[in-house]
Amino acid sequence: MAQESADIADVSVADQFVKTLVLLFRAEDSYGAWEGKPDEALLAPFVLDREARAAIPIIGDPDPDTLWRLELFYKAVGLMVEKQTGLMASPMMKMSHEGFGRMILTTGRLVVVSKSLRDVHRFGFPTIGKLAADGAKLVEDAVALIRDYPDVANL
Repeated sequence: MAQESADIADVSVADQFVKTLVLLFRAEDSYGAWEGKPDEALLAPFVLDREARAAIPIIGDPDPDTLWRLELFYKAVGLMVEKQTGLMASPMMKMSHEGFGRMILTTGRLVVVSKSLRDVHRFGFPTIGKLAADGAKLVEDAVALIRDYPDVANL
């Protein structure tokens, strides 16, 4: 019974994460180009199957659209952390022109997400479900850190 309630909570965070990601995507649409499109169409660029991932060359600079999607993903994580804790979570990304870098998310003086980024050219997920699950896991881990170290997070 406890496992079922944990699964329901996971689905809830994952669903909220996807909704937040779509909300951010639509917020960046200053000309209304995506207004009539369904959420699945907006999330489609985040989905890369094995063949599509292998077809993307890793030589040269990462595509600006890929970097933008990467930033949106971590902004959505930050917004979800903010919704759950009431504390602002700020993403910061440092990326080399070769597609390697680091993404951190801070709350106060606490680093709640620290992710080494490699092969950014091929940023994506096999399914929307995996996108939601990975985003929810980052959110849950960040919220757990904030609860473990509230004094540092509130500075």
